[in-house]
Amino acid sequence: MNEKNNQQSNKKEHSIKSRDAINRVSTESDTDLKNTSLKEWVEGWSDTKEVSLRQGELNSVQERDHLGGGGTTKQSQTENNIATQYHTEPYAVKVTNVSKTFKIPHAKIDSMRSIFVNIYKKRTYEKFNALDNISFEVKKGEFLGIIGHNGAGKSTLLKILAGVYVPSEGNVEVNGMIAPFLELGIGFNPELSGRDNVYLNATVLGLTKEQIDEKFDRMVEFAELERFIDEQLKNYSSGMRARLAFSVSIHADRGILLMDEVLAVGDSRFTEKCLDVFKGYKNQGKTVILVTHSMDTVREYCDRALLLDSGKILDSGDVDEVCDKYIYRNVLEDKRKELEKKEKLEKEQKEQNKQIEESKKEVKKAVNITEVKLSDVNNNELVQIKYGDDFFVQIVVNINKIASNLNVSIQVFDNNTDQMVCDNNTFASKFNCSWQVGKNIFEIKFKDVMFNQGEIYFKAFLYKKGQGVVEMFCTKEKNNKIVRVVRQVGAGGGIMRIEHEWNRK
Repeated sequence: MNEKNNQQSNKKEHSIKSRDAINRVSTESDTDLKNTSLKEWVEGWSDTKEVSLRQGELNSVQERDHLGGGGTTKQSQTENNIATQYHTEPYAVKVTNVSKTFKIPHAKIDSMRSIFVNIYKKRTYEKFNALDNISFEVKKGEFLGIIGHNGAGKSTLLKILAGVYVPSEGNVEVNGMIAPFLELGIGFNPELSGRDNVYLNATVLGLTKEQIDEKFDRMVEFAELERFIDEQLKNYSSGMRARLAFSVSIHADRGILLMDEVLAVGDSRFTEKCLDVFKGYKNQGKTVILVTHSMDTVREYCDRALLLDSGKILDSGDVDEVCDKYIYRNVLEDKRKELEKKEKLEKEQKEQNKQIEESKKEVKKAVNITEVKLSDVNNNELVQIKYGDDFFVQIVVNINKIASNLNVSIQVFDNNTDQMVCDNNTFASKFNCSWQVGKNIFEIKFKDVMFNQGEIYFKAFLYKKGQGVVEMFCTKEKNNKIVRVVRQVGAGGGIMRIEHEWNRK
């Protein structure tokens, strides 16, 4: 009876001391925060936290020993018993039938107005399964690489392991202390100095003030921020903030590390330091769960790999086999997307061509080139020309219905080679055709022709911008009209002659 009273008295005394300590820190933080540095505040908070955790641990052990009969309540043996029980667990992390579902609202309500407008409307959601009934274990000291495409559920899984998310279904067992490397620098205060943020962030990660004091210089040295540690964090670059956060996290000395694409922090030299730390974790027997898109990193450091796809585990086991499967699936996915894109473009092009052809048919029904007349300056039918002559070409077009963007073109061809010599059109000449229903006559005058010898013929076209030729008239095919070019004596060879002048220098 006396022993029971003594235990109750001890519990009460410890409880009073813990409450007094908490009240003391709370009062100081409320009244003297302006006169107290963050480092001193963290010291008081850490002491109170340590007293509370230690007392709760001892009380639970004492109660278990008392109810079970026998045993001992000495602190040293109690701690040894707890440590022995911890190390007998075969795994560091055990995930059993875990699912995570998010509700995505159909209506976006992000303002007071939208709230009042939709106050009587029933809100509807769409369910998104980020994780779907996954199970796996991670042994102590094992390096597990989690790979998969964007949106596969990798980061969601790490956040569940870190306790950021609560699983919708299933169970997660973690046998040890976790250091999450998910979003480096979360909780940093930009108005505080780098020094104060080290103490703040390290305390959040569970370090006591004495532990932070001991490791502070190493943290700052690793982050390469000795010159700037007392500057406000808002003056740091993004790389400096990331290096400081990474340095604090790796000095938390936790047995289980969750890493989400954090090895490439800072420049290449600092990345090498991060990789050296990563290698050291393997030698220290720490458990690492790594999410990355780098297959080289997974192959080099991980003991086992896990492939996620749409929230499900597709494969788990040998690193090389799982990585090869991931790469093969990506290649197939890329080819599938490429084929889908090609088929889509071909379908669109086919539909566009169909529309163009239908439009051409409509235009052809409405327009027709009835005649192409060739004449000289005296309005006689053009039979032959020589270098320097002028001549005219008339294109007669009959229209039943006005068509927009319709242009006229006349092209000259060499009869021997069927090669086009020149092309002239109303669009390039910025000539307004001014179409009207009925007969339309267009005349083009060729001045000072440079044809030297041979035979030429003409092709007249009607074309619509964006659709191409809708009507064509060839003088050679229609009425066998071929104009002979008379060669001048001493003019030289070739079908064209360019005016020139010889000089001696």
